[in-house]
Formats: sequence, structure tokens, C-alpha cells
Amino acid sequence: MSEKELGKKWDRCLADCAVKVGAGLGLGVVFSVVFFKRHTWPISFGLGTGLGMAYSNCQNDLRSHYLVQGSMKEQ
Repeated sequence: MSEKELGKKWDRCLADCAVKVGAGLGLGVVFSVVFFKRHTWPISFGLGTGLGMAYSNCQNDLRSHYLVQGSMKEQ
């Protein structure tokens, strides 16, 4: 994997992380204010969920170089 390709993957990972953490934070704040009487655990849960999903996506994206792709023909 070239350095340029690795840089693009890291950029995608960081952008994906920012989007997912921001969405988790936003949903956590909304749920905290509307449903849970301003408790802080929905915010923490939303942030953790967003961060976990971003980590999983980055892990899959960075490992995709090592996966065997394509179909194998039977002989």
C-alpha cells in the first residue's frame, strides 16, 4: 500500500469519525433534554457509540488491503 493511499484512508477515517461522533453527540443531547430530564449518560452513550462505529469502519478500511478480493473458480 502506498503512502498516498494510506493517507487517503486516514483522511476518510478521521472525517468519518468526526461525523459519527458529532451525530452521536447531537442525538445524545436531544435524548438527554427531551426524554431523560437532562441526565448526562445519553450524551456519553451517544459519543461512545459514534466513536465505536467510526473505529470499526476505520479498522475494516485499513485491513481491506490485506483481504483477498475476487472470485475463485472451481476446477
